[in-house]
Amino acid sequence: MRAVIAAATGLALAFALAFTITAMGSPTGETSPKPLLTTVPAHP
Repeated sequence: MRAVIAAATGLALAFALAFTITAMGSPTGETSPKPLLTTVPAHP
């Protein structure tokens, strides 16, 4: 019986954590205007 209670408690905590993270929303930010370099520059 203790295992069932522990599992239910863990599940409730997991849902509470997921709800809290979801309620905070995504962080505000913006992408960099500079493109990333994906190729190696030519050597002289």
